[in-house]
Amino acid sequence: MAIRLNDNPEIVKMIREGLKEKDGYCPCRREKKPEYKCICEEFRAQMADPDFEGYCHCQLYYKEKD
Repeated sequence: MAIRLNDNPEIVKMIREGLKEKDGYCPCRREKKPEYKCICEEFRAQMADPDFEGYCHCQLYYKEKD
């Protein structure tokens, strides 16, 4: 398994700025809940799934299958 940043530097920049503004919480979500703290609970579950390949909710990270 490999986790990498999105290949698009503009998306990475935009999401990172949003994370700074929201104290590390997903900028794509309204609430600041513990499960939305980056790397969010949803993507951690997807990372644990051996069959999942794809982006996290906000598309900052991408999980590649082996």
